[in-house]
Amino acid sequence: MRLALPAAFVALLAATPALADVPKVVASIKPVHALVAAIMQGVGEPSLIVRGAASPHTYALRPSDAHALAEADLVFWIGPELEGFLAKPLEATATKATAVELMEAPGVTLLDAREGGAWDPHDHGAGNDHGHDHAHGHGHDEGHEEVNTHVWLDPDNARAMVVAIADALEAKDAAHADAYRANAERTARGLAALDAELKATLAPVQDKPFIVFHDAYQYFEAHYGLNGVGAITVNPERRPSAKRLSDIRAKITSLGAVCVFAEPQFEPALVDTIVQGTKARKGVLDPEGAGLSDGPDLYPTLLRNIAASLKGCLAS
Repeated sequence: MRLALPAAFVALLAATPALADVPKVVASIKPVHALVAAIMQGVGEPSLIVRGAASPHTYALRPSDAHALAEADLVFWIGPELEGFLAKPLEATATKATAVELMEAPGVTLLDAREGGAWDPHDHGAGNDHGHDHAHGHGHDEGHEEVNTHVWLDPDNARAMVVAIADALEAKDAAHADAYRANAERTARGLAALDAELKATLAPVQDKPFIVFHDAYQYFEAHYGLNGVGAITVNPERRPSAKRLSDIRAKITSLGAVCVFAEPQFEPALVDTIVQGTKARKGVLDPEGAGLSDGPDLYPTLLRNIAASLKGCLAS
């Protein structure tokens, strides 16, 4: 015997787009996933490739990742310079999936990679100028070989990425265009408020010199006028040489670096070695949210944590 469904329920089902109509979306790394998840709230949930504390610099695709990519309609990533492990798989799925390279998003400002693991303070704009113009912008038509890839750590770039994400989702899924657009506008307002909050948080420590594990924070430093003076390693996939470590220790002394920051994805023992016998304090910065839960709240939490770690160590 069949049970008759209430007419109102039947009408609701007819008016609601089927779950199968929502595109299957994949995001490469946690900060990208967070922005995509924010735009998809109330519609669907993107899948994430680089989970937990894994790093895109050293990541190898798992079978489950390959399956997700094969089934995807949309893939959001920074670009092959960061997630090199995705380049060939995305070529293989190009007939089905649309890959959105967010380094190429309109409005995203690119910065040239700084030379060496220990750069001079304010190399890209000497003096006390802490604005955006102390770092060199990079045009999209010049190639990316010498570009710093950690573009999401500038909230202005994140806002540009939000627009590109919403545009791609709308193009793929017109039925939910209003929801994507409303979510994008709400997310942009939240990023503007976050930016103002972090400017106030970091203002007291702008001039304090510090050293990071690898040069992942150039966009954050440029946006907030911070005084990063060097990195332990040029390439986080390789252990720095003894000479590099010696150079960094000399840099700590000569520049009076207040803090040296490790990262959760890489060897913290290196920082212990470098600060030994100096006055520098140790801290931890995480550019990707290794210990944070996935989802739309990860991005603002990530930036707040970076700001809090910087201020906590530099102001002590």
